[in-house]
Amino acid sequence: MGSAKGWLMAGALMAGVTHADERGLWMFAQWAGDHQTRPFREMLVDARLYGVVPIHQLLRSASDWRLCKASPFAVPPSANWPAVRSTLALIRTLDDQGILRQFEVVSAYRDPSLNRCAGGAVGSAHTRAFAVDILLPAWADPNPLCHFWQQHGLAWSMGLGRYPSGRIHVDTAGYRTWGGDGSAASSFCSKLK
Repeated sequence: MGSAKGWLMAGALMAGVTHADERGLWMFAQWAGDHQTRPFREMLVDARLYGVVPIHQLLRSASDWRLCKASPFAVPPSANWPAVRSTLALIRTLDDQGILRQFEVVSAYRDPSLNRCAGGAVGSAHTRAFAVDILLPAWADPNPLCHFWQQHGLAWSMGLGRYPSGRIHVDTAGYRTWGGDGSAASSFCSKLK
């Protein structure tokens, strides 16, 4: 779930969210035992952003990690941490405004080789900054995200895309939108006035 508020209703709400794969808390705990996550966690705590997205979701790599023989989780390089803070601050704002309350992060930082294998765009914000791909509950209306992007996206340097799978991409790596074919013309946001 997204925010700390979301944890209170996690059981009930997750019933309406399509789960990406098996990368849950148990798998994360096994992975984290062999990987250094403490500096990243401390950065999130210091920025007062820890818990905006559960850590096991925030560190999920590409969904095609198995196919690509990659790690299921990844800590972004410290050079990307300012972008992590920016994107999480945006997600917290979306949550505070009631726009993005229930969601699951299914992909965040990807190293460039995993991004290539997973079919990510060259220069993807997943590799050079920080981006999250999210799933919303089946009943959720994504249009409030578009309205926010139209009104405040430029100020946030917000990227907002939606893929044919229904996943929604959010980042703070540049004001833009796109849809299923990768163009702004196919964006679900370009159809809203």
